[in-house]
Amino acid sequence: MTKYTIWDPFVRIFHWSLVAGFAANALFTDDESKLHENIGYVLVALIAARLVWGMVGPHYAKFASFWPTSKTITAQVSDMATGRKRLHLGHTPLGALMIFNLLVAVLLIGLTGWMMTTNAYWGVDWVEETHEALVTWAEISIVLHILAVIWESRRTGVNLPRAMITGVKNVPDGARTDP
Repeated sequence: MTKYTIWDPFVRIFHWSLVAGFAANALFTDDESKLHENIGYVLVALIAARLVWGMVGPHYAKFASFWPTSKTITAQVSDMATGRKRLHLGHTPLGALMIFNLLVAVLLIGLTGWMMTTNAYWGVDWVEETHEALVTWAEISIVLHILAVIWESRRTGVNLPRAMITGVKNVPDGARTDP
């Protein structure tokens, strides 16, 4: 195995803090509590910090290092369909799409949650319905993300959850990698 240090501490802390905060709000807090609202604000602040880090952080944290294109997405889907095991040291193109999906979804959940606290939108049905639909979308996306991580870990032989905890990807020797 070849070890690559990929995920810096900020990216890992951001990831697991987002997981904990979203899980707390979706599963444990009362939707109308101040705690629910405050966790929502913390999640939006985390994403704002991640957006900045995505521009100024180390190589693998930068969005430019994993920006998905139709060419890279097609190549990954082709690899999966044909059984090729090209490994991505950073995020895969499909993983990048999921990241952007989740970042936007949580930001919109935060926006609609905030709107529900304002005089202008308090009690407005479409705002609450949009908020709830976005939460459902995020929950579905999270389940798909977890399943994809498990599947991709088995397919490539790289323990992706461990890498997001330790910051180090252990890649099988001789594996074809894309930076």
